[in-house]
Amino acid sequence: MYNESPIIRRPSTRIYVGNVPIGDGAPIAVQSMTNTKTTDVAATVAQIHALEKVGADIVRVSVPTMDAAEAFRLIKQQVTVPLVADIHFDYRIALKVAEYGADCLRINPGNIGNEERIRSVVECARDKNIPIRIGVNGGSLEKDLMDKYREPTPEALLESAMRHVDILDRLNFDQFKVSVKASDVFLAVESYRLLAKQIKQPLHLGITEAGGMRSGSVKSAVGLGMLLAEGIGDTLRISLAADPVEEIKVGFDILKSLRIRSRGINFIACPSCSRQEFDVISTVNELERRLEDVTTAMDVSIIGCVVNGPGEALVSHIGLTGSHGKSGYYDDGIRQKERFDNNNIVDSLEAKIRAKASMMANRIDISDTTE
Repeated sequence: MYNESPIIRRPSTRIYVGNVPIGDGAPIAVQSMTNTKTTDVAATVAQIHALEKVGADIVRVSVPTMDAAEAFRLIKQQVTVPLVADIHFDYRIALKVAEYGADCLRINPGNIGNEERIRSVVECARDKNIPIRIGVNGGSLEKDLMDKYREPTPEALLESAMRHVDILDRLNFDQFKVSVKASDVFLAVESYRLLAKQIKQPLHLGITEAGGMRSGSVKSAVGLGMLLAEGIGDTLRISLAADPVEEIKVGFDILKSLRIRSRGINFIACPSCSRQEFDVISTVNELERRLEDVTTAMDVSIIGCVVNGPGEALVSHIGLTGSHGKSGYYDDGIRQKERFDNNNIVDSLEAKIRAKASMMANRIDISDTTE
């Protein structure tokens, strides 16, 4: 509740993806990518709206064909969140979606083609005043780099990135961000560390193809957590073989755990033991489900007994400490006379949390208008 993040972020330049600032101290943007067929406009728009609902700052959309580019135009007309057009192989698709209002162009150095093609994309981006992401991936490095290094290495990913950074520098184009993703945590982390020392542009973080919901979340939390704790990173995507909505939730949870950026409730809950005076696990699970719509950043501690409960409650916006029959309730670290019946904890606590969140949100709104 009172702990500010000690992380000092790496200085970087500022770009904008639509209306979202990236770099130079801006909040770390959380993004995802649609997994629908882009040509299925209705399904893609529905998924983008679902991502917006859980807080996505930016959404990436794959545009593999000219038909998909035409669909992108229709999709862009129906959403408000900034869209990154994901381009591979055919640079002409990048030119087309730029005309259709893409907020950023992602190009892959491993397959976008020669410098002349990149020049065409850069000039189009300059004309439309949109940024580019140089998206290096360990699974699709240039053939000459694979011949040189034999396998993806941090040095290979760095060389691929710098090759294209140099091209953009020669073209006097500085509105770009860079990523050097890999599916191996240590490969990705070391690649980003090397890149962070070489350029001043914003970095987009990700552990690519991280895996399913559980394993991918853990892998991403470990890898991105290492980088974020070092101050590296300006935007991120959690790559999961799961519903893209979960990518946004996990992304915010990682930022929340490092006190970098908070959205919604940070639940502090004990794993429970025989000392618990109420069912902690079912209580927390049900509250998380019910309160997903709360966006106010706040800490809620739910502890099943008096061993650690009072201490955690002291540093929480709302705290609950298990006691026999009725449990103690804390507000901003102060114990209240009111106690909660252990048989009706979820309903009672939900009401208190919602009221507190509303009050905190109003306080923030008032502060914003008086500054």
